[in-house]
Amino acid sequence: MAGQIDPEDRIFEQLKRRDDQAQEKKTRSVNDRERALYEKQQRRLSQLIEANTTLPCTISSVRVLGARNTRPGFLKRIIDPLLSANQDRPYTLSEALRETQYAVDKLYRHEIFTERPSISIDRPDPTDPSSTPTDIDVYISARERSRLTFKTGTEAGNTEGSAFTNLTLRNIFGGAESLDLNASVGTRTRSAYQARFESPILSNPDVRAEVGGLASSTQKGWASHEEILKGGWTKLRWLGMGGKSELSYSGLWRQVTGMAENASPTVRGDAGDSVKSSITYSLTNDQRDYPLLPQCGYLTKSSFELAGWGPLQGDVAFAKSEVEAQGAIPIPLPGIKGRSGVSLTTGFRAGLLYPLPLGFGSRTEGSRINDRFQLGGPTDVRGFRLGGLGPRDGNDAVGGDVYAAGSVNILVPIPRVGADKPFRIQAFVNGGRLLALRKAKSEKADVAATGKGSVRSTIAELGNGLPSMAAGVGVVYAHPAARFELNFSLPLVIRKGEDARKGLQFGLGVSML
Repeated sequence: MAGQIDPEDRIFEQLKRRDDQAQEKKTRSVNDRERALYEKQQRRLSQLIEANTTLPCTISSVRVLGARNTRPGFLKRIIDPLLSANQDRPYTLSEALRETQYAVDKLYRHEIFTERPSISIDRPDPTDPSSTPTDIDVYISARERSRLTFKTGTEAGNTEGSAFTNLTLRNIFGGAESLDLNASVGTRTRSAYQARFESPILSNPDVRAEVGGLASSTQKGWASHEEILKGGWTKLRWLGMGGKSELSYSGLWRQVTGMAENASPTVRGDAGDSVKSSITYSLTNDQRDYPLLPQCGYLTKSSFELAGWGPLQGDVAFAKSEVEAQGAIPIPLPGIKGRSGVSLTTGFRAGLLYPLPLGFGSRTEGSRINDRFQLGGPTDVRGFRLGGLGPRDGNDAVGGDVYAAGSVNILVPIPRVGADKPFRIQAFVNGGRLLALRKAKSEKADVAATGKGSVRSTIAELGNGLPSMAAGVGVVYAHPAARFELNFSLPLVIRKGEDARKGLQFGLGVSML
């Protein structure tokens, strides 16, 4: 009959299943034996090292295996300090291993190897007349990453998602250099093209130089215009005791264009071209356990930008500084051992934009919409629309020169999901203010004195009354690429003209207040 299975076929299937099970059992047994042998060897090696930690030794040679595309001169700067010939005293075995691990760590942090290089130690040939009884040879086995990577996909930034195409050329000249070419289109950025070349300085992974250029077009609907950027930059980054530092110079041609029919006079007044030539320094110290969903630790970040003053030229001049701090502490719960997953997070941001005389002149111009701060939206002050706080002209958020914002968040694991999963329920209260610098009462007043007085009076105004505030609850998902939030917000304090948002608000970003 149709649909019946032949007895011979049934027997064949049973035999095949038994063969597969036997093969799987055999493979598992072989893997278990190899794992047991490896663990035994590692225990034996550990015992030998522990028994000979104070044994004097000299590193006579270091060889890096598998680094075919890496320059010998690049490796030499990392390896040479290991050799005993370059030391003022012999090593002990434990010191030799520690210094070797440090060199391997430097190699790995250049990100040109697929995995951390392994280390093996051997005695030199005893028949070699140049060897001594304390000599050891060190072998570092590495596997290089592909020199070419091409990928397409989607990515998330603050309040924006985009699709991108990326080409990376790695270890171009054998010294851990990289060339990164990127093209993207997004929900706000209509198009963006970027190229950057990066290289370590003197084989040090903690000191890197970068040059790059970009061309982009971004729609800024909260201010009824589109901004076009073209320019380049050069950067120097280094890691110090206080955190990650970056010093950069950038030159940008900017154009405010594509204005809507109902664009305000303030936006139309800043329309057209401008050139910004600036130096920027930033310092970041991030000690959070998981930046997108911190349970403990802290973040401090500061930046200072000087544009157009003195020899920098351009046609805009200002000093712009920002500070940011965030802290997270775990909250223990009775009956739960270890971390409960409940945490309290606080955040604070503040900034000041101070106009300066252009070049070597003495006349100070007001700030432009390109350079002012914007405040409000799902990534900073929730419960307000993007650019919803601060000065407005009609329907346009024209930005401000001084701001301060803060938040308090309680994050709780979702029941039945677990504390180890990247999902949380959050309750928050946040608020902030954004102000324009007050103008001088008299045009004949001293420029410096007037500027200082304007800053003082504007900062004093920040504390005049309650800040614009909102509270709410929501759900948080920390994806490896970005943080997603869906919140229900209720504005509590709204100033005249500000654009609040009551109800559901979706947030997407990598840096949340």
